[in-house]
Amino acid sequence: VAAQILLMAVILAMVIQLWIMFSSDILERVSSIDTVPELMKSVQTAFSGVLLIILGLELMETLRVYFRSHRVRLETILAVAIIAVGRHVINLDVEHMSGSALMGVAAVVLSLTGGYFLVRFKSAPSAD
Repeated sequence: VAAQILLMAVILAMVIQLWIMFSSDILERVSSIDTVPELMKSVQTAFSGVLLIILGLELMETLRVYFRSHRVRLETILAVAIIAVGRHVINLDVEHMSGSALMGVAAVVLSLTGGYFLVRFKSAPSAD
């Protein structure tokens, strides 16, 4: 219960901080964006912040399920991992990464999404 309360406080602080950052910087940023790369960087930062909050909410859900049923749902853990990797992919500077690093990220994405699909497929009720 203490972990859930702590996580809720952290998520609330993140939401407030993100709201303050967006509301205070929005006019300043909009007027200073002159090129598409600057716009892309601003959008990437915004998406990254939102995905970070979603990560916190998913972790809170994982804790809630664990404390109620004393089981860890693999589907939720995989979803959190996919969101975390997606957040990382959004922030990648693809132009300056090596091909092997990109292949590694692609392998992680494929393995996580494949694992998620298999878990969902196995837990889905059959039509028989």
